[in-house]
Amino acid sequence: MADTVLQRIPRDQLSSEWQGAWDMLNGLTGEPTFIEAMANAPELLQFAMVEFYQKIFFGGRVAEKYKQLLRLRLSLAHGCRSCNLQNTAGLKSIGYDQGHIDAIEGDRSVFEPAERAVLEFGDEMLLTNPAGRLDRDLYAKLRAQFDDAQICELGVVAGFIGGMAKMAFVLDLVEKEQTCPFVAAA
Repeated sequence: MADTVLQRIPRDQLSSEWQGAWDMLNGLTGEPTFIEAMANAPELLQFAMVEFYQKIFFGGRVAEKYKQLLRLRLSLAHGCRSCNLQNTAGLKSIGYDQGHIDAIEGDRSVFEPAERAVLEFGDEMLLTNPAGRLDRDLYAKLRAQFDDAQICELGVVAGFIGGMAKMAFVLDLVEKEQTCPFVAAA
């Protein structure tokens, strides 16, 4: 269980909108700390869950499947247990199987060129890759599948998710896996 020092707002004190989010997150991960702590600042929770996720992640100009792949690529490398549980469920809900999920960090030949380009872009956007960049070769791979506005959207999605992961790790809002490179030294 996440061990945040922030005050947790109990489910029964959340608005009905956030009770539904609590139920969803608790059902997927057994860990609703993110909702409980972020409810201290409902406008920030609204920004993350509605302005970002509903409008950009599940909406936007890039098909959801690419953003789901990108999100799971990031969370697998970052070692966020809570994120991996919900992101794996998200990818499976749109038709990917366990073989695809396993291939994200392995042999990516099972993916179509657009998916491989997105995953390679995800490699560059990892928090653990401070030298990441969009070089001409990767840009050409992405540009064969996406226009520049879509590439910018993929960057915003990866940047927001990476930043939220870092914030969630620092504030102890999520459970970290043993492989998490952000586990504090004892």
